[in-house]
Amino acid sequence: MPHDFQADIDAIGRIDAVPAILDVVCRITGMGFAAVARVTEDRWIVCQVLDNIEFGLAPGGELEVKTTICDEIRNSGQAVIIDEVSKDLVYSTHRTPAIYGFQSYISMPIILPDGTFFGTLCAIDPRPARLKNPETIGMFKLFAELIAFHLDANERLARTEAALLDERKISEFREQFVAVLGHDLRNPVASIDSGARMLLRTPLDEKASNIVKLIRGSAVRMSGLIDNVLDLARARLGGGVVPDINDREPLKPTLIQVIDELTSVRPDQTVETHFDFEDPVKCDRVRIGQLLSNLLGNALMHGSGEGPIRVRAKTRADVFELSVSNAGEPIPPETIGQLFLPFFRREARPGQQGLGLGLYIASEIASMHGGTLDVVSDPSETRFTFRMPLCS
Repeated sequence: MPHDFQADIDAIGRIDAVPAILDVVCRITGMGFAAVARVTEDRWIVCQVLDNIEFGLAPGGELEVKTTICDEIRNSGQAVIIDEVSKDLVYSTHRTPAIYGFQSYISMPIILPDGTFFGTLCAIDPRPARLKNPETIGMFKLFAELIAFHLDANERLARTEAALLDERKISEFREQFVAVLGHDLRNPVASIDSGARMLLRTPLDEKASNIVKLIRGSAVRMSGLIDNVLDLARARLGGGVVPDINDREPLKPTLIQVIDELTSVRPDQTVETHFDFEDPVKCDRVRIGQLLSNLLGNALMHGSGEGPIRVRAKTRADVFELSVSNAGEPIPPETIGQLFLPFFRREARPGQQGLGLGLYIASEIASMHGGTLDVVSDPSETRFTFRMPLCS
């Protein structure tokens, strides 16, 4: 019976982390092409790809297996790493670089938990790259193992054997992945945001200005996602996040800055604010700002846009209260119970899907302040409310 390669392509396609892995690989190495390939004795087929150098392959695309280095990796089970083909003692005369025109190359075998060779996580570029270092090799090894464990988990789930999965090990790989993702994307995202800010201060026509605003909006959203990812990694891998609670600085400027930041990239959405409290408030103002950013970002993503989003902050008795409300379809009761779970994602507009961490991190910030985060949702509005006791 012939092997079902489409099933392999679909299996990789079901792993949500793979596009992010390929993006991180290209960003960190500076290489222009990264892919997950299924490699057998007689076939080399792309399952997922990120191609910024117009190499010309899409999922389902195929190379002659005997012309690839991956064929050798299938036989040896060992990674191949080339910083610069022309200076490499082993591969300077190898036919594969000459055929495909690359100078840098790295390919890590994807070995399933039962020892079966699935394929490779590989990257190429026509320029040299610095790849032979522990950080890059370790990252590729971690990502290849993560893909392998997801493939194995999905296969077991398909055979109704999910109860036998080693959930702890899979979670460990996932959390190491999000830590790598968060740390290594922070600097390039900050650079993109800084560059967009500079461009917006220069004379631009309307079309260029709109494009730069879109770029900056993406950078702001990615920065928020990275903050959430890092907090999750700290909580799971580093023993938790310790708040810096003090009453030395006012909270209102932080809340205003968050609102201005998010509304600057969504000028089409009206945000009304009403603050009725006396500063300073004893809290970790950076974390409360992050909580508001996550709640307001959630309202911008899921709200209908038909009415204003309302941000209210006030004190009553000995309680500080911060709420964000928006119009839109009410959240189903069965969904409300899952909103604050990590990686739970509601339906969103195309291109607006997140990692499913924003509300989880917001609830963790509420807890670290001894407070609560609640939600009520009906046809008139959806409102998230943070309450914490005011300590003397």
